[in-house]
Amino acid sequence: MDISELSAKLAQFGQEHLIQFWSELNEDEQKRLFNDLKGIDFGLLAKGFRRAMDNSSNAVKLDHLLQPVPVHLQGSVERCSNEQLTAYEHEGLKQISAGKVGVLLLAGGQGTRLGVSYPKGMYNVGLPSGKTLYQLQAERIRKIEELSEARFGQRGTVPWYIMTSEHTMEPTRKFFAKHGFFGLNERNVVFFEQSVIPCVDVDGKVILEDKFKIATAPDGNGGLYRALGQNGIDMIHVYCVDNILVKMADPVFVGFCLEKNANCGAKVVKKAFPEEPVGVICQVNGVYQVVEYSEISSETANRRNSDGELTFNAGNICNHFFSKEFLKTLILEHEQELIYHIAKKKIPFIDANGVRQNPATPNGIKMEKFVFDVFQFSTNFAVWEVLREEEFSPLKNADGAPKDTPTTSRGDLLNLHKQFALRAGAKLCNSEATNG
Repeated sequence: MDISELSAKLAQFGQEHLIQFWSELNEDEQKRLFNDLKGIDFGLLAKGFRRAMDNSSNAVKLDHLLQPVPVHLQGSVERCSNEQLTAYEHEGLKQISAGKVGVLLLAGGQGTRLGVSYPKGMYNVGLPSGKTLYQLQAERIRKIEELSEARFGQRGTVPWYIMTSEHTMEPTRKFFAKHGFFGLNERNVVFFEQSVIPCVDVDGKVILEDKFKIATAPDGNGGLYRALGQNGIDMIHVYCVDNILVKMADPVFVGFCLEKNANCGAKVVKKAFPEEPVGVICQVNGVYQVVEYSEISSETANRRNSDGELTFNAGNICNHFFSKEFLKTLILEHEQELIYHIAKKKIPFIDANGVRQNPATPNGIKMEKFVFDVFQFSTNFAVWEVLREEEFSPLKNADGAPKDTPTTSRGDLLNLHKQFALRAGAKLCNSEATNG
């Protein structure tokens, strides 16, 4: 370990404080810190920080820049004929049967807000079956493979890429192994860790979490790139772990995007009310992006078209379609153009006296890039509107909160299955058989 070379590198970027306790560390601690610091491109980090801070300080209401997604790029389950829906499904199942579709699960989060310390995908919302989110999703992959085989006589594999965090990787692996990968072929379930980025203070100085460890946070970026070039897939369906109603490798969505020749697509739901705290998908200065509810005024949020529908009504549910070619182009040409979002957080740190501090107020910055940041680079974008009661019920909070709880998630899934049964001709013996 050449500590003098490392010291000079750190001094160049004003980060020499990171080795201020070097003489107090044992050999293993020195090696760990050295390797961590050696792997950081401090020039790129400084550039990313400056751009993020400039972007944040220049943030303004976007009202005058917004335009809804053009009508010809939109589709809707409600407005689509049965014949067209069947055609979309047919094309999607065809691609699945040919092994051209993969799914990517964004599963980095722990269930802290649910009152548990394990990964959210391992959570059981209290269904009669006792199935967890992971099991429900695995079984839906198996079913869509079966349906594609029944339609086309060939069973294609839908590879499942599961992006974890540093803290959720091992428990997630063990959980899947314990449950026999829920009937899926182990080779088709690929786990990988979301990359991380150092946490910094308001001056861009990297924070020490311990004398031998820098503070890091998931950078939110591009784990989906790992899914490229494997198993011959041509397109990938990306979603978040906490939506209990998610349709895995949804053939209708896939078929719609292909019919639109889209290289990037997004599922949306109508906003529940004008100022619902959800991002909306629209155009800003001619490019597609998700605009957060805090970035537009109440007047714009309440604006309506002549038919009475909200003008900006495409609520983002983090459910996306990407072609492999689009992601390849993104990596080769645009990755460095993505700007970090900043979040001011309370980050434990080691002070100048070597004492660990737990701040009572935000003292640092976590930088993150979101999956939907790549929309701006799409040359063929498409938006598919689905029914909230059929496809979107996020699990965010513990019971007792007003929404997005285990109780609401469980109720939404049971209600959906009740509707499936009624459509198939079933008769309910118990009129209260709704929420279980």
